[in-house]
Amino acid sequence: MPAPATSATATPCQSATAAAPTPTEAAPTPTEAAPAPTEAAPTPTEAAPAPTPAAPAPAANADCEIIVPARPLSAAGLATPYQLTGPDGQTPEASGCTEANSANLGAFVQATILNPATGALSVYEPLVITQGTKPAAAPVVPKLPRGAVVTIDFGFNGTNLTQVGATPRALLQGHCVNGLPGSIFGQVSFCNGTAFFRAAKRSEARGKLVVPSAGTSPVTGQACPTTRDFRIVDQDQSDNVTTKYLLTAAGQTAQLNQANTAAFPGATAISNGSDNALLDGFVDPALGCKPFTAPDLSQGRARETSQALDELSAARSQAAPVALIPENDPMALVNNAFSAAKTNLYRSSVGQHALSAANNAASSPAKYCQNMLNIQTPFLSDNQSVLASAASPVPAVGNNLLTFMANRLSMSYANLNCQDFGLKNPVTVTLNGDGVATAASFDTTQQTATNGP
Repeated sequence: MPAPATSATATPCQSATAAAPTPTEAAPTPTEAAPAPTEAAPTPTEAAPAPTPAAPAPAANADCEIIVPARPLSAAGLATPYQLTGPDGQTPEASGCTEANSANLGAFVQATILNPATGALSVYEPLVITQGTKPAAAPVVPKLPRGAVVTIDFGFNGTNLTQVGATPRALLQGHCVNGLPGSIFGQVSFCNGTAFFRAAKRSEARGKLVVPSAGTSPVTGQACPTTRDFRIVDQDQSDNVTTKYLLTAAGQTAQLNQANTAAFPGATAISNGSDNALLDGFVDPALGCKPFTAPDLSQGRARETSQALDELSAARSQAAPVALIPENDPMALVNNAFSAAKTNLYRSSVGQHALSAANNAASSPAKYCQNMLNIQTPFLSDNQSVLASAASPVPAVGNNLLTFMANRLSMSYANLNCQDFGLKNPVTVTLNGDGVATAASFDTTQQTATNGP
């Protein structure tokens, strides 16, 4: 998710309109130099003043809880606001877990809906409010088709977002998963994802659901990228959502639609930094591609993107090698160790195949690193002028789309521990005094992982 800020996703991708590095991605790039000391250390014969002990500054909170309403898969549940609050009984104010603090700890929810009778898809963006506040405007109550199959995806701009049921059975009613017991995914979680993608696959097999091809880029002449494309993946692909809300000056939130935009002219749009937002809002436009969209029931049926739509598109269009969530994805680890169970739970929630010898040929920890470096590096190098002319999702990470993605790739190399597989970082980034990548160079020599799974 998020890109570094995402990704994460980022991913390295976190910010109001894109991505900001997640705390797990904050490792400095290999080319970043330690700041020069501003004062010379005392010589051995020089008496150094005795330091005055100082209490360490409290660490900023990076974790929050989100309260999931009863029957979250129903129309009434979708229209009931989710509530963001602090962890372990902390208030929103004490923890910083407020939607007004969205750039750091904002939470976002997105639903994708399948009509199994017709194969029609739609999107809905449930509203998240800060616990103790009221919505600036009542959420739209969606009209769901009979027998609708709903998946709900969660995104977070902090580190760990834990689902809590508003009622004792809320999470069971929604078939919600936050990870394994004692080891949550982190920024992301899901409700009913496995059932949704199974239903979508059945609908496609029956010829009812028709997912369009991702198409060909008129800029590169190559296939348009998807969320499972090694040309654009990072350390934690397929994470976070494309949801946006309106935030008023009073700290209240509302669904972003025409009626609310007109009613709250001073409100600002807030969003979740995500790999999906990077693809749909930045990479696709730069390459002349169009993301898969569906009518948004919270926006008067205007066509919008979603995380689940991106995964359906990737399943339909991504040619081999296919990037699937690897076991060294930080969100799939358990106590910093690989976990097949957690990786498979994540994969099933976004419609990906479980670990197997066949897909490990491309997406085992070592092969994922190898393919990411060997495929993404030439892509960035070959398209430098196009990407450098496009806006950066996170200006604090890179000053344009090229430098952002280059810095993100370098961070992903470190965060996936690709060096453990005998691979070298092929990206060199130039950072300015604020730590922003302003230039990048690429070594496109193909590498082979020499060890590791």
